[in-house]
Amino acid sequence: MKADECAPLVEITRGEIVESIQFGAFIVVDSNGTVIASEGSPELVSYPRSSMKPFQALPFIEKGGDEAFDFTAQEIAIMCASHAGTPLHTSVIAGMHKKLGTSESDLACGVHWPGDLDARKALRMAGESPNQFHHNCSGKHTGMLAHARLRELEIEQYLDLSHPVQVSIRETLAQMVGLTPEAMPVGVDGCSAPVYGIPLKNMAAGTASLADPERLAPIRAAACRKITHAMMAHPVMVAGPGKFDTLLMEVAGGKVFSKAGAEGYQIIGVMPGAVFKGSDGMGIAIKISDGDFHGRGRASVVLTILSALGVLTKEDLKELSAFGNIPVKNWRGLDVGEIHPAFSLPEKLI
Repeated sequence: MKADECAPLVEITRGEIVESIQFGAFIVVDSNGTVIASEGSPELVSYPRSSMKPFQALPFIEKGGDEAFDFTAQEIAIMCASHAGTPLHTSVIAGMHKKLGTSESDLACGVHWPGDLDARKALRMAGESPNQFHHNCSGKHTGMLAHARLRELEIEQYLDLSHPVQVSIRETLAQMVGLTPEAMPVGVDGCSAPVYGIPLKNMAAGTASLADPERLAPIRAAACRKITHAMMAHPVMVAGPGKFDTLLMEVAGGKVFSKAGAEGYQIIGVMPGAVFKGSDGMGIAIKISDGDFHGRGRASVVLTILSALGVLTKEDLKELSAFGNIPVKNWRGLDVGEIHPAFSLPEKLI
């Protein structure tokens, strides 16, 4: 990422002074490929990280894997998740492995403590340690194991670039974002799965197709709809209680799907008809250059864009008042500044 590819996106003030600025880039495109809005360079290449998860699930669903293993919409949603490791999340993952005849030890995502504070406390109070089911990417990895089982492939090296599961994912992702597999730089994600460098404009276009797959082949279009509808029907599976992705989808009520990625990445899919009757689906891709560890930059940009599009109402924004363009409070709870966008959009984008 180069400095000249980024623009000021979010300002954090204290008193009358702008104390911090978060730089980055975003682009909004509709399913026809029309650019609705952008800041920074649409050509910026970065790793979408966990924002790739709905695309990584796509070839498995396309091959009928969910039906073969009797996976529910809840289980499809967690395949696309960066979940918080709550008892609900881990029980759903365990149920999937029971259907597959696999176990926690077959996963290769690694181990970390649950992202959910209550789940973390409960484990510690019980004197227990986390296992791979608690890893936020365990749903994605379980989906990859299911993909291998579906095709009667070996599962020991399911993360290898040459494994047929990863080949299918790479080819499907490339088709969705309008690139060749060879054009996508390869990296290794935090969970050890392959991750691919993609220009922001291509990721937004792929997200628009996921939201509005009318122009795709019928089997792929049906798989896209199954994935996005599962995410929106079970938003707590996609992140967890109190998490931005989950709350945004709950408040938006079927208008958007939302998936964050590490290091300041975010995609939002706006569903057809979400803006007005007959409106096209849209894809939004965002990258915050400093990694946006606390998520405040992405939330500000997302809510600013969705408000300008007319997807979220003032009442919706009130329900999301813990996120986005909000006051900065000190330890006494006093308002000492604010978070607000550093860019401007027309009152109505479309």
